[in-house]
Amino acid sequence: MRRTILIAAAAVLMTGTALAADLPPGGGPVPYYSNVRTGSYNWAGFYAGLNAGYEWGNVSGIDTSPHGFAGGAQVGYNWQSGQFVFGGETDLQASGADDTFASYKFSNPWFGTMRARAGYAMNNILMYGTFGLGYGDLRAEQLGITQTHTLLGWTLGAGMEVGFTPNWSARVEYLYTDLGSRSFALTGNDDGLRASYLRFGVNYHF
Repeated sequence: MRRTILIAAAAVLMTGTALAADLPPGGGPVPYYSNVRTGSYNWAGFYAGLNAGYEWGNVSGIDTSPHGFAGGAQVGYNWQSGQFVFGGETDLQASGADDTFASYKFSNPWFGTMRARAGYAMNNILMYGTFGLGYGDLRAEQLGITQTHTLLGWTLGAGMEVGFTPNWSARVEYLYTDLGSRSFALTGNDDGLRASYLRFGVNYHF
């Protein structure tokens, strides 16, 4: 499954490069481009969109590795100075990631992030890094008894976004999140979640 996802990510990267090659060179006005730089794609402003991908990770304190599909929505704002793009983004995700060990089942039904982003734009291609706050639920189940804690930690990652119309862009993004740990009475341990996410998304730029 992970190999399939990585192959898909590589395909998106190649598609983005091909799209960039098809764009007109700088110097001539393009109707929907802003005056950030004549002939350049404008990344500045508000945007919102949807994403979907795959989560895989591990629970500290017990031998489980929750994994599964995840998807949600994001909203953010960019500032642009020349080819440099800075901004902030927040997202909220629903996740089907879970795993079992003996009589225990651990799952991560939802998570979210609040992150700063910084990147470099090559016309309509934006390469960026991101870092910030991560949070979400870690749920333990045993013999019909459930215990849930909301965890708080950090996240970092990187991505590539390609603008393909005046208002629409597509992206591929990787995030790593460490949500820390809490004490679970069901296991008698301090259990926490560390997870990776590879996801694809689309954004509408207002």
